Amino acid sequence: MHKILTAEIWSIVQTNEGYAVLLRPLNENVAVPIFIGQLEMQSILIGREGISLPRPLTHDLLLSVLDSQGLKLDRIEIHDLKDNTFHAQLVITGGKYSVGKPLVLDSRPSDAFGLVTRCKCPIFISAEIVKKTGIPLDFFLDAMEDGDDTSNDIVTLDEERSKLLAQLNEAVEKEEYEKAAEIRDMLLSMDEEEK
Repeated sequence: MHKILTAEIWSIVQTNEGYAVLLRPLNENVAVPIFIGQLEMQSILIGREGISLPRPLTHDLLLSVLDSQGLKLDRIEIHDLKDNTFHAQLVITGGKYSVGKPLVLDSRPSDAFGLVTRCKCPIFISAEIVKKTGIPLDFFLDAMEDGDDTSNDIVTLDEERSKLLAQLNEAVEKEEYEKAAEIRDMLLSMDEEEK
């Protein structure tokens, strides 16, 4: 059995290569960048910011299904790295699935992160993966502070994006679809500028 470490989502950044979740093992001075798509990033941010939408997103739906069956997401594990692709699993308990004999489902890390931000369950990562892919936190902190062209354009997803997502949610709830479209276009414009 491989050693696993408790981790947290330290930050979400945009680089020249796309969006990345920086997964930081607790009490460690490194973060593991796990690249995700734009839609997955938005869902993770919605969960992280606690934004409630009038209709459930896929992650909300899955958690509702689990709850309706007396099950819960006990934890997620980033357990393997094959061909530069991270592999995660959902560990589910409840009903006939005990802590000692849980239901384990394969998952993309981005989907697992979308669930974690909503249900606040623990995140674990293989120590071997951290050893292979961990980057010192100072690298990210220096790049974020510099903000110049030599920093490879690492930019934290700032409060403005979170505010726009909240405004988008509010516009959809009030069925102000023209305003929602304008906000959506502003978010897309921000994404284009950051690229």
